[in-house]
Amino acid sequence: MFRPLFVFIGTRYTRAKRRNHFVSFISLTSMIGLALGVVVMIVVLSVMNGFDHEMRTRVLGMVPHATVEGDQPIADWQALAQQVKQNPHVQAVAPFTQMQGLLTHDGKVQKMLLNGILPEREREVSIIDNFIKQGSLDRLAPGEWGILIGDKAADKLGVKVGDKVTFVAPEVSITPAGMFPRMKRFTVVGTFHVGAGEIDGYLGLTNLSDLSRLHRWKADQVQGLRLKFDDLFQAPREAWNIVKQLGEQQYYARDWTRTQGNLYQAIRMEKSIIGLLLLLIVAVAAFNIISTLVMVVNDKRGDIAILRTLGATPRQIMAIFMVQGTVIGVVGTLIGAVVGILAALNVSAAIAGIETLIGHKFLNADVYFIDYLPSQIIAQDVWMVCGAALALSFLATLYPAWRAARTQPAEALRYE
Repeated sequence: MFRPLFVFIGTRYTRAKRRNHFVSFISLTSMIGLALGVVVMIVVLSVMNGFDHEMRTRVLGMVPHATVEGDQPIADWQALAQQVKQNPHVQAVAPFTQMQGLLTHDGKVQKMLLNGILPEREREVSIIDNFIKQGSLDRLAPGEWGILIGDKAADKLGVKVGDKVTFVAPEVSITPAGMFPRMKRFTVVGTFHVGAGEIDGYLGLTNLSDLSRLHRWKADQVQGLRLKFDDLFQAPREAWNIVKQLGEQQYYARDWTRTQGNLYQAIRMEKSIIGLLLLLIVAVAAFNIISTLVMVVNDKRGDIAILRTLGATPRQIMAIFMVQGTVIGVVGTLIGAVVGILAALNVSAAIAGIETLIGHKFLNADVYFIDYLPSQIIAQDVWMVCGAALALSFLATLYPAWRAARTQPAEALRYE
């Protein structure tokens, strides 16, 4: 098969045994360094993608895309829901009522946000069914005073399905005997595990009519409507448009960017910054090729002089060493890409295994919004990393190759 002279000699220099073993060692370390840089960049970007994906699918699948609420309890929420559904971007609507307070059991106390729901409607706007460990939403029947809580809250309170817990509302009832806090006994009918500390530890679900009674509202009154949009990122604008149509004096809107937006933007910004910093590591590894090729050029001065004497042009000499450096970059990048993809696919299981082995949780749900290390490989990121590594490797070959092309045959052969 025909190959240009510079390709033949360049690839031969790459695989041939050199007299200078130190040069061979430096070349190998440059290749390994580039591969490690690519591995680290792929793994870290995959982990950041995993956090981004879990944030969008788990946390933002549980919290409302947006809510429409009024200054007073909403009585005819069905009619309001029909008006809201006229917006073409609204996929589903569900009523809700909330109340903050304390959940107590056997002397243990846990703060809790009670969310009153209609089970059949909640499934349309939430993915809670995917994370229920025990029980089901259907057990939240009206008048039964059942409650569904996260497994983290259940562990703190030391309760299981069937146990009784007491909810203490931040209001007092005035009686002839004095003022007493408003309390209500609930029965734990199930637990769920989302993997997000805020949700698993502090969210409780109960029936909508039960919570309305606890608020001392009428049974059909609700706090507001929870909206699910076809595009999560259009929720702020569309929720505002809906409120303008309904009447800004009566209703107001809240969207996910007010509750979880800062965290989501922080993840996106961290991915960009960390990606830039890791690219500098790849750049350092790639530019190690410069020192490798400079040593090779010094080692091959006699060969260069002979090639020039036989008629090789400076451009061909330059191409020879560019081919050699590019081969090092290509091999290092390919090895790094393969190892990086394999590592990214198994990093979640590996970290979970290490946590089990040492008995320590790296991601504490009290600190982080999820309690495990997610990973998601995106082909575009892999191509970007490999492309950047190859580009930097190619740029690193230019100076040594140019220096080799300037070698004068007479000067190089003077002491041979």
